[in-house]
Amino acid sequence: MPAAALLAADSEPETALEGEAARAGRRRKHKVKKEKKSKRRNKSKELKSQTEENELSEDDLEPPKPKKKKKVKEKVDLEIEENNPEDKVKSSSMSNGVVHSKAQCNSSEASSAEYDSDQEPVKQLTEEEREGAFSNFSISKETTELLRARGVKYLFSVQAKTFQPIYDGKDVIAQARTGTGKTFSFAVPLIEKLQGDTLERKRGRTPKVLVLTPTRELAIQVARDFKDVTKKLTVACFYGGTPYNGQIEHIKNGIDILAGTPGRIKDHLQNGKLDLSNVKHVVLDEVDQMLDMGFAEQVEEILAFAYKKDSEDNPQTLLFSATCPHWVYDVAKKYMKSRYEQIDLIGKKTQKTAMTVEHLAIECHWSQRAAVIGDVIQVYSGSHGRTIIFCETKKDANELALNASIKQDAQSLHGDIPQKQREITLKGFRNGAFEVLVATNVAARGLDIPEVDLVIQSSPPKDVDSYIHRSGRTGRAGRTGMCICFYQRKEEDQLRHVEQKAGITFKRVGVPTATDIIKASSKDAIRFLDSVPPSAIDYFKQSAQRLIEEKGAVEALAAALAHISGATSIEQRSLLNSDAGYVTMTLQCSVEMHNLGYAWRGLKEQLGDEIDNKVIRMRFLKGKMGVCFDVPTAELNRIQEQWQDSRRWQLSIATELPELEETPREAGRGFSNFRNGRQGGGGFNKNNRFKNGGQKRSFHRAF
Repeated sequence: MPAAALLAADSEPETALEGEAARAGRRRKHKVKKEKKSKRRNKSKELKSQTEENELSEDDLEPPKPKKKKKVKEKVDLEIEENNPEDKVKSSSMSNGVVHSKAQCNSSEASSAEYDSDQEPVKQLTEEEREGAFSNFSISKETTELLRARGVKYLFSVQAKTFQPIYDGKDVIAQARTGTGKTFSFAVPLIEKLQGDTLERKRGRTPKVLVLTPTRELAIQVARDFKDVTKKLTVACFYGGTPYNGQIEHIKNGIDILAGTPGRIKDHLQNGKLDLSNVKHVVLDEVDQMLDMGFAEQVEEILAFAYKKDSEDNPQTLLFSATCPHWVYDVAKKYMKSRYEQIDLIGKKTQKTAMTVEHLAIECHWSQRAAVIGDVIQVYSGSHGRTIIFCETKKDANELALNASIKQDAQSLHGDIPQKQREITLKGFRNGAFEVLVATNVAARGLDIPEVDLVIQSSPPKDVDSYIHRSGRTGRAGRTGMCICFYQRKEEDQLRHVEQKAGITFKRVGVPTATDIIKASSKDAIRFLDSVPPSAIDYFKQSAQRLIEEKGAVEALAAALAHISGATSIEQRSLLNSDAGYVTMTLQCSVEMHNLGYAWRGLKEQLGDEIDNKVIRMRFLKGKMGVCFDVPTAELNRIQEQWQDSRRWQLSIATELPELEETPREAGRGFSNFRNGRQGGGGFNKNNRFKNGGQKRSFHRAF
């Protein structure tokens, strides 16, 4: 081959390679130019977006998303714009309330992409949160920080509605449900008003604010709430059962805000130690109870030192309570100016108890009450929850606190306990040193004990106001709670009276079943096991291994859990009236029954005539498509063995109290009520009068 041909053949691959490299270089150059041009275009768009209203948000600068995500994002944006039309203009430069610069927008594209798929839309403020925002009121930055430290993020409804009238110096009567923050309703505006004064706070200055409360515990709490939201003002608390010397020392040093009970404050006034002539603001907290407990005369004597008859220059008067009977308004007119503000957040026809509390009722004879209360605490509150039990007498409170049926640590609180011990008891309960507080009405008013899960009332109180205040010890500050009221059959009318006056409906429930108790006890025992430190477990491993070898792992652990929970012996109880040794059963029928005799015939067809002596307390189910009744626990197995379900009848054990038909009280016993020796459905039987505990019977309920 000629040399020229060889040279040409050798150079052809090189030329092809050079051409490919040149083309690749041109493509890279073109791509770089295109990217620069795209960046300039994006930059101009970003600059333009700064001047346009709501044209682009930071999420619009992200890379394209899948179609589905984009629709979700657009929907969220649309909802936010509809809910906040005023904020629409700000949305281009603000996200989640934080202003972003252009650089931040560019650097947060990846996190914005995650926002679409992982995070929820911005939470909208509720109407109460918007109305109660601190910025809406004349509250200083220092007070706002102290409120936040107490966990208050905004003013509750009663606080928001009373702030301006109190701050403006108007007299106020305020009625609001328990647990809604009434103490801060007057504490915050009064503190802001006093701190706004430029007067020098000299030693020996007299009080400007006087707060009177019906109980010592409430006085202590009110003083603590004042102290929590001010560092500039001096707060003192005077009440009985404590030495005078410390209180006199307070008076000598000077007081800005004085809280206390009428008795002790009256003592200081009579001894000439306390001067109330310069008081500018008077608060009567839980005013109805204070004036109803026999304090009316003492309150009148105290206020005589600060008030002048028929004068418009009298101190500002503030009355607060969850219950304000009509007579309270009549008494209040003696102290209040002719023009005053009345703020009622309850009204006449609405529910007067806290909206966050569920109300249950359990029928139980007084002799079974202590044992049933122990089971109720175990199921509804557990070993780690807090419970308050209210009793009618001090004797009942002492006995119940010492009863072995209550497995949790319990202490009593009532008027016969020395004041120092009462304070120690309340402090221990607040701090979680023990779980159950058994109290009389001394703990029913105003006490703000956090995280009380359960309130038990051992019987329906004689007055409805007491029920409202007792149930208000739970479900406070937005938390949910439960109140359970025990009653006997003869107290049923009293329970209905509470329902009508308080505007609530009790849910009738049975006592906790054995299954409920075992589940709750097991749960508590497992929580106790979780709290055991690993270092302590090592000491018991050898014994545990021996137990497993002897009994097996499951048997050994089950026995340990039973012992830890204390549920070694569980007694079956009736769901109808809590009697021990009975099981509640339901008999369902495929047709509506017109009388209980039809159910009796259905039982006797399979179980024989002797069942007549075994079944008691038969009641119609709601709708009369069945009945429920109690049988002795010892007879349960025999009944289950003999019974065969049919198309018409189905017999089963009740796991919870079914909804019952409202019938005359004695319908389940086959005879009508009688009154004045007359009986509606048969011959006279003098012993019938005593079969239901001897309670009175009303004529209209019998017929």
